[in-house]
Amino acid sequence: MKRTTIYILIISMIVTFVALIILQIRYISINAEMIENQFNESVDRSLFQTAILVEENEALQYLGEVLERTDFRDKKNILLNEKENDFGKTIDSVSKNLELDKNKPFIRLSTRHGNATIEETSRYLQEKFRQNFSRSKTILDQAVFRWLKESENKDFNQRVNFEELDNILENVLQNNGVELPFYYSVVDKQGNIIYKCTKEIHKHENNNNVYSQKLFPSEDSNRAAFLQVTFPTKQNFIIKSLNLLLPSVLMLIVILLIFTYAIIIIFKQKQLNNIKNDFVNNMTHELKTPISSISLASQMLQDPSVGKTPQTLSHISKVIRDETKRLGFMVEKVLQMAVFEKDTSILKVREMQINLLIKEITTNFSLKVSNKGGQITSKLNATNDLALIDEVHFTNVIFNLMDNALKYSDKDLLLTLETRNEKDNILISIEDNGIGIHKDDLKRVFEKFYRVSTGNLHNVKGFGLGLAYVKKIVTEHKGSIKVESELNIGTKFTITIPTLKNYEL
Repeated sequence: MKRTTIYILIISMIVTFVALIILQIRYISINAEMIENQFNESVDRSLFQTAILVEENEALQYLGEVLERTDFRDKKNILLNEKENDFGKTIDSVSKNLELDKNKPFIRLSTRHGNATIEETSRYLQEKFRQNFSRSKTILDQAVFRWLKESENKDFNQRVNFEELDNILENVLQNNGVELPFYYSVVDKQGNIIYKCTKEIHKHENNNNVYSQKLFPSEDSNRAAFLQVTFPTKQNFIIKSLNLLLPSVLMLIVILLIFTYAIIIIFKQKQLNNIKNDFVNNMTHELKTPISSISLASQMLQDPSVGKTPQTLSHISKVIRDETKRLGFMVEKVLQMAVFEKDTSILKVREMQINLLIKEITTNFSLKVSNKGGQITSKLNATNDLALIDEVHFTNVIFNLMDNALKYSDKDLLLTLETRNEKDNILISIEDNGIGIHKDDLKRVFEKFYRVSTGNLHNVKGFGLGLAYVKKIVTEHKGSIKVESELNIGTKFTITIPTLKNYEL
Protein backbone atom coordinates (compact mmCIF):
# COMPACT_ATOMS: atom_id res chain seq x y z
CA MET A 1 0.00 0.00 0.00
CA LYS A 2 1.37 3.41 -0.96
CA ARG A 3 2.23 5.92 1.73
CA THR A 4 -0.15 8.47 0.19
CA THR A 5 -3.02 5.97 0.30
CA ILE A 6 -2.30 5.23 3.96
CA TYR A 7 -2.29 8.90 4.89
CA ILE A 8 -5.52 9.55 2.98
CA LEU A 9 -7.13 6.59 4.75
CA ILE A 10 -5.95 7.78 8.17
CA ILE A 11 -7.08 11.37 7.58
CA SER A 12 -10.50 10.13 6.42
CA MET A 13 -10.84 7.95 9.51
CA ILE A 14 -9.82 10.82 11.80
CA VAL A 15 -12.27 13.27 10.20
CA THR A 16 -15.09 10.71 10.37
CA PHE A 17 -14.38 9.84 13.97
CA VAL A 18 -14.10 13.48 15.08
CA ALA A 19 -17.42 14.24 13.35
CA LEU A 20 -18.98 11.25 15.11
CA ILE A 21 -17.69 12.45 18.48
CA ILE A 22 -19.02 15.98 17.87
CA LEU A 23 -22.45 14.63 16.90
CA GLN A 24 -22.54 12.35 19.93
CA ILE A 25 -21.55 15.14 22.30
CA ARG A 26 -24.13 17.44 20.72
CA TYR A 27 -26.82 14.78 21.00
CA ILE A 28 -26.04 14.12 24.65
CA SER A 29 -25.93 17.85 25.40
CA ILE A 30 -29.33 18.45 23.76
CA ASN A 31 -30.91 15.55 25.66
CA ALA A 32 -29.46 16.71 28.97
CA GLU A 33 -30.69 20.26 28.34
CA MET A 34 -34.16 18.99 27.42
CA ILE A 35 -34.39 16.84 30.57
CA GLU A 36 -33.24 19.75 32.72
CA ASN A 37 -35.76 22.14 31.10
CA GLN A 38 -38.59 19.68 31.71
CA PHE A 39 -37.51 19.31 35.31
CA ASN A 40 -37.29 23.09 35.78
CA GLU A 41 -40.76 23.61 34.29
CA SER A 42 -42.26 20.96 36.58
CA VAL A 43 -40.63 22.53 39.64
CA ASP A 44 -41.66 26.09 38.72
CA ARG A 45 -45.23 24.94 38.09
CA SER A 46 -45.26 23.08 41.41
CA LEU A 47 -43.98 26.09 43.36
CA PHE A 48 -46.55 28.41 41.77
CA GLN A 49 -49.38 25.99 42.55
CA THR A 50 -48.10 25.71 46.12
CA ALA A 51 -48.09 29.50 46.53
CA ILE A 52 -51.67 29.75 45.17
CA LEU A 53 -52.89 26.99 47.51
CA VAL A 54 -51.26 28.65 50.53
CA GLU A 55 -52.91 31.94 49.62
CA GLU A 56 -56.34 30.31 49.10
CA ASN A 57 -56.07 28.40 52.37
CA GLU A 58 -55.40 31.61 54.26
CA ALA A 59 -58.42 33.30 52.63
CA LEU A 60 -60.75 30.36 53.30
CA GLN A 61 -59.58 30.08 56.90
CA TYR A 62 -60.18 33.78 57.55
CA LEU A 63 -63.60 33.81 55.86
CA GLY A 64 -64.62 30.77 57.85
CA GLU A 65 -63.71 32.56 61.09
CA VAL A 66 -65.63 35.66 59.98
CA LEU A 67 -68.73 33.69 59.07
CA GLU A 68 -68.67 31.88 62.40
CA ARG A 69 -68.57 35.21 64.25
CA THR A 70 -71.54 36.64 62.24
CA ASP A 71 -74.93 36.23 64.05
CA PHE A 72 -77.14 34.69 61.41
CA ARG A 73 -79.61 33.52 64.01
CA ASP A 74 -81.42 36.84 64.44
CA LYS A 75 -85.04 36.05 65.35
CA LYS A 76 -86.54 38.60 63.01
CA ASN A 77 -84.50 37.28 60.15
CA ILE A 78 -85.40 33.73 61.07
CA LEU A 79 -89.14 34.49 61.02
CA LEU A 80 -88.79 36.34 57.76
CA ASN A 81 -86.90 33.49 56.29
CA GLU A 82 -89.56 31.04 57.49
CA LYS A 83 -92.31 33.09 55.86
CA GLU A 84 -90.33 33.33 52.69
CA ASN A 85 -89.77 29.60 52.78
CA ASP A 86 -93.51 28.92 53.26
CA PHE A 87 -94.36 31.26 50.47
CA GLY A 88 -91.66 29.70 48.38
CA LYS A 89 -93.15 26.27 49.02
CA THR A 90 -96.54 27.53 47.79
CA ILE A 91 -94.94 28.89 44.63
CA ASP A 92 -93.13 25.63 44.13
CA SER A 93 -96.43 23.78 44.43
CA VAL A 94 -98.07 26.04 41.86
CA SER A 95 -95.09 25.67 39.59
CA LYS A 96 -95.30 21.92 39.78
CA ASN A 97 -99.00 21.98 38.87
CA LEU A 98 -98.23 24.24 35.96
CA GLU A 99 -95.53 21.87 34.84
CA LEU A 100 -97.99 18.99 34.89
CA ASP A 101 -100.55 20.96 32.85
CA LYS A 102 -98.13 22.48 30.36
CA ASN A 103 -99.51 20.33 27.53
CA LYS A 104 -102.97 21.87 27.84
CA PRO A 105 -103.78 24.17 24.93
CA PHE A 106 -105.14 27.20 26.87
CA ILE A 107 -104.28 28.78 30.24
CA ARG A 108 -106.12 31.85 31.49
CA LEU A 109 -105.09 33.77 34.68
CA SER A 110 -107.58 35.90 36.60
CA THR A 111 -106.68 39.19 38.32
CA ARG A 112 -110.02 39.60 40.11
CA HIS A 113 -108.77 38.14 43.37
CA GLY A 114 -106.10 40.69 44.27
CA ASN A 115 -102.45 41.42 43.42
CA ALA A 116 -100.95 38.09 44.56
CA THR A 117 -100.41 36.84 41.09
CA ILE A 118 -97.50 34.69 39.85
CA GLU A 119 -95.87 37.71 38.22
CA GLU A 120 -95.99 39.70 41.41
CA THR A 121 -94.69 36.75 43.39
CA SER A 122 -91.78 36.32 40.97
CA ARG A 123 -90.84 39.98 41.26
CA TYR A 124 -91.07 39.73 45.03
CA LEU A 125 -88.77 36.71 45.17
CA GLN A 126 -86.26 38.33 42.79
CA GLU A 127 -86.19 41.40 44.97
CA LYS A 128 -85.61 39.32 48.11
CA PHE A 129 -82.82 37.44 46.32
CA ARG A 130 -81.14 40.73 45.38
CA GLN A 131 -81.40 41.95 48.96
CA ASN A 132 -79.95 38.73 50.37
CA PHE A 133 -77.17 38.69 47.76
CA SER A 134 -76.35 42.33 48.46
CA ARG A 135 -76.30 41.63 52.19
CA SER A 136 -74.02 38.61 51.79
CA LYS A 137 -71.75 40.46 49.39
CA THR A 138 -71.49 43.34 51.84
CA ILE A 139 -70.52 40.93 54.59
CA LEU A 140 -67.93 39.26 52.38
CA ASP A 141 -66.56 42.61 51.18
CA GLN A 142 -66.19 43.79 54.74
CA ALA A 143 -64.53 40.50 55.72
CA VAL A 144 -62.10 40.64 52.79
CA PHE A 145 -61.31 44.29 53.55
CA ARG A 146 -60.59 43.47 57.19
CA TRP A 147 -58.51 40.43 56.05
CA LEU A 148 -56.39 42.54 53.71
CA LYS A 149 -55.91 45.21 56.36
CA GLU A 150 -55.06 42.76 59.10
CA SER A 151 -52.76 40.62 56.93
CA GLU A 152 -50.46 43.60 56.34
CA ASN A 153 -49.79 43.84 60.06
CA LYS A 154 -49.65 40.09 60.74
CA ASP A 155 -46.36 38.32 61.19
CA PHE A 156 -45.61 35.81 58.44
CA ASN A 157 -45.48 32.95 60.93
CA GLN A 158 -49.12 33.69 61.81
CA ARG A 159 -50.27 33.62 58.21
CA VAL A 160 -48.76 30.29 57.12
CA ASN A 161 -49.04 26.88 58.70
CA PHE A 162 -45.57 25.51 57.89
CA GLU A 163 -46.56 21.93 58.59
CA GLU A 164 -49.36 22.34 56.07
CA LEU A 165 -46.92 24.04 53.67
CA ASP A 166 -44.61 21.03 53.86
CA ASN A 167 -47.45 18.63 52.98
CA ILE A 168 -48.75 20.83 50.15
CA LEU A 169 -45.29 21.22 48.61
CA GLU A 170 -44.53 17.51 48.76
CA ASN A 171 -47.90 16.50 47.27
CA VAL A 172 -47.78 19.10 44.49
CA LEU A 173 -44.25 18.08 43.50
CA GLN A 174 -45.29 14.42 43.32
CA ASN A 175 -48.35 15.30 41.26
CA ASN A 176 -46.07 17.05 38.78
CA GLY A 177 -43.73 14.06 38.56
CA VAL A 178 -40.92 15.47 40.73
CA GLU A 179 -39.95 12.79 43.25
CA LEU A 180 -36.42 13.86 44.14
CA PRO A 181 -35.48 14.58 47.77
CA PHE A 182 -35.56 18.28 48.54
CA TYR A 183 -35.20 20.82 51.29
CA TYR A 184 -36.76 24.27 51.38
CA SER A 185 -36.76 27.51 53.29
CA VAL A 186 -38.83 30.70 53.45
CA VAL A 187 -36.87 33.96 53.25
CA ASP A 188 -37.67 37.65 53.10
CA LYS A 189 -36.49 40.17 50.52
CA GLN A 190 -33.17 40.59 52.27
CA GLY A 191 -32.54 36.85 52.24
CA ASN A 192 -33.09 36.39 55.97
CA ILE A 193 -34.47 32.96 56.78
CA ILE A 194 -38.00 33.02 58.18
CA TYR A 195 -38.46 29.27 58.25
CA LYS A 196 -36.29 26.31 57.40
CA CYS A 197 -37.44 22.72 56.91
CA THR A 198 -36.19 20.08 59.33
CA LYS A 199 -35.22 17.50 56.67
CA GLU A 200 -31.66 16.28 57.11
CA ILE A 201 -30.35 16.26 53.55
CA HIS A 202 -26.75 16.84 52.60
CA LYS A 203 -26.62 20.19 50.88
CA HIS A 204 -24.80 21.00 47.66
CA GLU A 205 -25.03 24.74 47.33
CA ASN A 206 -25.47 25.59 43.69
CA ASN A 207 -27.38 28.56 42.33
CA ASN A 208 -28.60 26.45 39.40
CA ASN A 209 -30.34 24.07 41.83
CA VAL A 210 -32.20 26.73 43.85
CA TYR A 211 -35.77 27.48 42.77
CA SER A 212 -37.59 30.52 44.16
CA GLN A 213 -41.29 31.49 44.22
CA LYS A 214 -42.98 34.45 45.88
CA LEU A 215 -45.60 33.45 48.43
CA PHE A 216 -48.97 35.25 48.12
CA PRO A 217 -48.15 36.19 44.50
CA SER A 218 -51.33 38.28 44.02
CA GLU A 219 -50.50 40.44 47.02
CA ASP A 220 -48.51 43.64 46.57
CA SER A 221 -46.72 44.15 49.86
CA ASN A 222 -43.39 45.43 51.07
CA ARG A 223 -43.15 42.43 53.40
CA ALA A 224 -42.93 39.85 50.63
CA ALA A 225 -41.61 36.37 51.38
CA PHE A 226 -40.15 33.79 49.04
CA LEU A 227 -40.24 30.01 49.04
CA GLN A 228 -36.83 28.58 48.05
CA VAL A 229 -36.47 24.89 47.19
CA THR A 230 -33.25 22.99 46.48
CA PHE A 231 -32.77 19.51 45.00
CA PRO A 232 -29.32 18.18 46.02
CA THR A 233 -29.52 15.15 43.70
CA LYS A 234 -30.65 17.02 40.60
CA GLN A 235 -27.40 16.46 38.67
CA ASN A 236 -27.43 12.75 39.50
CA PHE A 237 -31.03 12.58 38.29
CA ILE A 238 -30.09 14.15 34.95
CA ILE A 239 -27.11 11.80 34.54
CA LYS A 240 -29.25 8.75 35.34
CA SER A 241 -31.83 9.95 32.85
CA LEU A 242 -29.11 9.73 30.19
CA ASN A 243 -28.45 6.03 30.88
CA LEU A 244 -30.19 5.12 27.63
CA LEU A 245 -27.35 6.87 25.83
CA LEU A 246 -24.72 4.75 27.62
CA PRO A 247 -24.63 2.00 24.93
CA SER A 248 -23.88 4.56 22.24
CA VAL A 249 -21.07 6.01 24.35
CA LEU A 250 -19.61 2.53 24.87
CA MET A 251 -19.83 1.85 21.16
CA LEU A 252 -18.03 5.13 20.51
CA ILE A 253 -15.23 4.06 22.85
CA VAL A 254 -15.02 0.66 21.13
CA ILE A 255 -14.83 2.38 17.74
CA LEU A 256 -12.05 4.64 19.07
CA LEU A 257 -10.06 1.61 20.30
CA ILE A 258 -10.56 -0.21 17.00
CA PHE A 259 -9.58 2.94 15.11
CA THR A 260 -6.39 3.34 17.17
CA TYR A 261 -5.54 -0.33 16.85
CA ALA A 262 -6.13 -0.19 13.08
CA ILE A 263 -3.75 2.76 12.71
CA ILE A 264 -1.08 0.95 14.74
CA ILE A 265 -1.50 -2.19 12.62
CA ILE A 266 -1.33 -0.17 9.40
CA PHE A 267 1.96 1.45 10.40
CA LYS A 268 3.38 -1.84 11.65
CA GLN A 269 2.42 -3.60 8.44
CA LYS A 270 3.91 -0.75 6.45
CA GLN A 271 7.12 -0.98 8.46
CA LEU A 272 7.27 -4.78 8.11
CA ASN A 273 6.60 -4.49 4.42
CA ASN A 274 9.51 -2.06 4.03
CA ILE A 275 11.76 -4.30 6.11
CA LYS A 276 10.84 -7.38 4.10
CA ASN A 277 11.49 -5.52 0.87
CA ASP A 278 14.89 -4.49 2.19
CA PHE A 279 15.50 -8.09 3.26
CA VAL A 280 14.66 -9.44 -0.18
CA ASN A 281 16.83 -6.83 -1.87
CA ASN A 282 19.68 -7.50 0.52
CA MET A 283 19.34 -11.27 0.16
CA THR A 284 19.26 -10.98 -3.63
CA HIS A 285 22.39 -8.88 -3.57
CA GLU A 286 24.13 -11.30 -1.20
CA LEU A 287 23.20 -14.32 -3.33
CA LYS A 288 24.61 -12.79 -6.51
CA THR A 289 28.20 -12.81 -5.25
CA PRO A 290 28.56 -16.54 -4.39
CA ILE A 291 26.52 -17.58 -7.41
CA SER A 292 28.67 -15.51 -9.76
CA SER A 293 31.84 -16.84 -8.09
CA ILE A 294 30.71 -20.48 -8.44
CA SER A 295 29.64 -19.80 -12.04
CA LEU A 296 33.02 -18.28 -12.85
CA ALA A 297 34.86 -21.20 -11.21
CA SER A 298 32.85 -23.74 -13.21
CA GLN A 299 33.58 -21.84 -16.44
CA MET A 300 37.29 -21.91 -15.62
CA LEU A 301 37.13 -25.67 -15.19
CA GLN A 302 35.48 -25.98 -18.60
CA ASP A 303 37.83 -23.52 -20.35
CA PRO A 304 40.55 -25.47 -22.21
CA SER A 305 42.83 -22.46 -22.15
CA VAL A 306 43.08 -22.54 -18.38
CA GLY A 307 45.83 -24.78 -17.17
CA LYS A 308 44.66 -27.66 -15.05
CA THR A 309 47.65 -27.58 -12.70
CA PRO A 310 47.19 -28.88 -9.13
CA GLN A 311 47.53 -25.33 -7.77
CA THR A 312 44.82 -24.02 -10.11
CA LEU A 313 42.45 -26.84 -9.34
CA SER A 314 43.05 -26.39 -5.60
CA HIS A 315 42.32 -22.68 -5.88
CA ILE A 316 39.13 -23.22 -7.91
CA SER A 317 37.87 -25.94 -5.55
CA LYS A 318 38.53 -23.70 -2.55
CA VAL A 319 36.52 -20.89 -4.16
CA ILE A 320 33.64 -23.27 -4.86
CA ARG A 321 33.77 -24.63 -1.31
CA ASP A 322 33.84 -21.20 0.34
CA GLU A 323 31.05 -19.80 -1.80
CA THR A 324 28.97 -22.91 -1.19
CA LYS A 325 29.39 -22.35 2.55
CA ARG A 326 28.21 -18.78 2.09
CA LEU A 327 25.15 -19.98 0.21
CA GLY A 328 24.45 -22.54 2.94
CA PHE A 329 24.73 -19.84 5.57
CA MET A 330 22.26 -17.62 3.73
CA VAL A 331 19.83 -20.50 3.28
CA GLU A 332 20.12 -21.16 7.02
CA LYS A 333 19.13 -17.54 7.69
CA VAL A 334 16.08 -17.89 5.45
CA LEU A 335 15.12 -21.08 7.28
CA GLN A 336 15.51 -19.25 10.57
CA MET A 337 13.10 -16.63 9.33
CA ALA A 338 10.56 -19.41 8.63
CA VAL A 339 10.70 -20.32 12.32
CA PHE A 340 8.85 -17.08 13.19
CA GLU A 341 5.87 -18.00 11.04
CA LYS A 342 5.13 -21.15 13.05
CA ASP A 343 2.85 -20.99 16.07
CA THR A 344 3.53 -24.51 17.31
CA SER A 345 6.77 -25.59 18.97
CA ILE A 346 9.56 -26.59 16.58
CA LEU A 347 11.85 -28.13 19.20
CA LYS A 348 12.86 -31.75 19.58
CA VAL A 349 14.15 -31.68 23.13
CA ARG A 350 16.20 -34.28 24.93
CA GLU A 351 18.19 -34.44 28.14
CA MET A 352 21.66 -32.88 27.75
CA GLN A 353 24.49 -31.45 29.84
CA ILE A 354 24.81 -27.72 29.17
CA ASN A 355 28.45 -27.53 30.27
CA LEU A 356 29.47 -30.28 27.86
CA LEU A 357 27.53 -28.67 24.96
CA ILE A 358 29.12 -25.25 25.55
CA LYS A 359 32.57 -26.83 25.80
CA GLU A 360 32.11 -28.42 22.37
CA ILE A 361 30.84 -25.14 20.86
CA THR A 362 33.77 -23.11 22.23
CA THR A 363 36.24 -25.72 20.96
CA ASN A 364 34.85 -25.45 17.43
CA PHE A 365 34.60 -21.66 17.55
CA SER A 366 37.99 -20.99 19.11
CA LEU A 367 39.76 -21.31 15.76
CA LYS A 368 37.80 -18.37 14.28
CA VAL A 369 38.52 -16.26 17.35
CA SER A 370 42.22 -17.08 17.47
CA ASN A 371 42.60 -16.28 13.77
CA LYS A 372 41.55 -12.69 14.61
CA GLY A 373 43.83 -12.48 17.65
CA GLY A 374 41.06 -13.11 20.16
CA GLN A 375 40.67 -15.42 23.16
CA ILE A 376 37.82 -17.44 24.67
CA THR A 377 37.53 -18.05 28.40
CA SER A 378 35.09 -20.63 29.83
CA LYS A 379 33.83 -20.64 33.44
CA LEU A 380 31.53 -23.65 33.64
CA ASN A 381 30.51 -23.35 37.31
CA ALA A 382 27.01 -24.87 37.08
CA THR A 383 26.84 -28.04 39.19
CA ASN A 384 23.33 -28.96 38.02
CA ASP A 385 23.60 -28.56 34.24
CA LEU A 386 21.08 -31.16 33.04
CA ALA A 387 18.30 -29.64 30.93
CA LEU A 388 15.85 -30.56 28.21
CA ILE A 389 17.04 -28.80 25.07
CA ASP A 390 16.99 -29.07 21.31
CA GLU A 391 20.67 -29.61 20.47
CA VAL A 392 20.57 -28.12 16.98
CA HIS A 393 18.63 -24.94 17.78
CA PHE A 394 20.30 -24.30 21.14
CA THR A 395 23.71 -24.74 19.53
CA ASN A 396 22.65 -22.14 16.95
CA VAL A 397 21.69 -19.78 19.79
CA ILE A 398 25.13 -19.96 21.44
CA PHE A 399 26.87 -19.81 18.07
CA ASN A 400 24.91 -16.73 16.97
CA LEU A 401 25.76 -14.83 20.18
CA MET A 402 29.43 -15.73 19.89
CA ASP A 403 29.48 -14.86 16.18
CA ASN A 404 27.92 -11.45 16.91
CA ALA A 405 30.62 -10.83 19.52
CA LEU A 406 33.24 -11.58 16.90
CA LYS A 407 31.63 -9.49 14.14
CA TYR A 408 31.00 -6.43 16.32
CA SER A 409 34.49 -6.25 17.80
CA ASP A 410 36.85 -3.43 16.85
CA LYS A 411 39.83 -4.88 18.75
CA ASP A 412 41.22 -8.23 19.88
CA LEU A 413 38.18 -10.12 21.16
CA LEU A 414 38.05 -11.28 24.77
CA LEU A 415 35.05 -13.61 24.96
CA THR A 416 33.92 -15.10 28.28
CA LEU A 417 31.34 -17.88 28.64
CA GLU A 418 30.06 -18.71 32.10
CA THR A 419 27.46 -21.11 33.54
CA ARG A 420 26.05 -21.10 37.05
CA ASN A 421 22.99 -22.24 38.97
CA GLU A 422 20.34 -20.01 40.43
CA LYS A 423 17.63 -21.87 42.33
CA ASP A 424 16.36 -24.53 39.89
CA ASN A 425 17.59 -22.69 36.79
CA ILE A 426 20.84 -22.63 34.89
CA LEU A 427 22.26 -19.29 33.73
CA ILE A 428 24.50 -19.01 30.67
CA SER A 429 26.29 -15.69 30.13
CA ILE A 430 28.28 -14.64 27.06
CA GLU A 431 30.32 -11.47 27.57
CA ASP A 432 32.58 -9.62 25.13
CA ASN A 433 34.65 -6.44 24.94
CA GLY A 434 33.18 -5.23 21.65
CA ILE A 435 31.76 -1.92 20.51
CA GLY A 436 28.67 -2.24 22.72
CA ILE A 437 25.07 -1.29 22.03
CA HIS A 438 23.47 2.12 22.47
CA LYS A 439 20.76 2.37 25.17
CA ASP A 440 18.13 3.35 22.59
CA ASP A 441 18.84 0.14 20.67
CA LEU A 442 18.83 -2.21 23.67
CA LYS A 443 15.01 -2.28 23.79
CA ARG A 444 14.77 -3.35 20.14
CA VAL A 445 17.67 -5.74 19.60
CA PHE A 446 15.37 -8.77 19.74
CA GLU A 447 12.93 -7.43 17.15
CA LYS A 448 12.73 -9.23 13.82
CA PHE A 449 14.67 -7.51 10.99
CA TYR A 450 16.00 -4.83 13.36
CA ARG A 451 19.69 -4.05 12.91
CA VAL A 452 21.79 -2.05 15.36
CA SER A 453 23.95 0.73 13.99
CA THR A 454 27.59 -0.42 13.82
CA GLY A 455 29.20 3.02 13.83
CA ASN A 456 32.56 2.86 12.06
CA LEU A 457 32.22 -0.85 11.24
CA HIS A 458 31.01 -1.09 7.64
CA ASN A 459 31.88 -4.72 6.92
CA VAL A 460 29.18 -6.28 9.08
CA LYS A 461 26.48 -7.95 7.00
CA GLY A 462 23.24 -9.53 8.11
CA PHE A 463 19.47 -9.51 7.94
CA GLY A 464 18.43 -8.60 11.48
CA LEU A 465 17.22 -12.12 12.25
CA GLY A 466 19.93 -13.51 14.53
CA LEU A 467 18.86 -12.08 17.89
CA ALA A 468 15.16 -12.44 17.06
CA TYR A 469 15.86 -16.12 16.37
CA VAL A 470 17.79 -16.40 19.66
CA LYS A 471 14.89 -14.83 21.59
CA LYS A 472 12.34 -17.21 20.06
CA ILE A 473 14.39 -20.37 20.67
CA VAL A 474 15.11 -19.41 24.30
CA THR A 475 11.43 -18.70 24.86
CA GLU A 476 10.55 -22.09 23.33
CA HIS A 477 12.86 -23.64 25.95
CA LYS A 478 10.70 -21.94 28.65
CA GLY A 479 13.55 -19.59 29.38
CA SER A 480 14.41 -15.90 29.15
CA ILE A 481 17.26 -13.75 27.87
CA LYS A 482 18.44 -10.29 28.86
CA VAL A 483 21.17 -8.01 27.57
CA GLU A 484 23.45 -5.49 29.27
CA SER A 485 25.76 -3.25 27.29
CA GLU A 486 27.84 -0.08 27.34
CA LEU A 487 29.27 1.67 24.32
CA ASN A 488 32.98 0.94 23.71
CA ILE A 489 33.09 -1.36 26.74
CA GLY A 490 31.22 -4.49 25.73
CA THR A 491 28.02 -6.49 25.83
CA LYS A 492 26.75 -9.30 28.03
CA PHE A 493 23.88 -11.68 27.15
CA THR A 494 22.43 -13.82 29.95
CA ILE A 495 20.24 -16.84 29.14
CA THR A 496 18.12 -18.46 31.86
CA ILE A 497 16.57 -21.88 31.26
CA PRO A 498 15.02 -24.38 33.70
CA THR A 499 17.04 -27.40 34.74
CA LEU A 500 15.73 -30.92 34.39
CA LYS A 501 14.64 -30.85 38.03
CA ASN A 502 12.65 -27.72 37.42
CA TYR A 503 10.96 -29.34 34.38
CA GLU A 504 9.89 -32.28 36.54
CA LEU A 505 8.38 -29.91 39.11
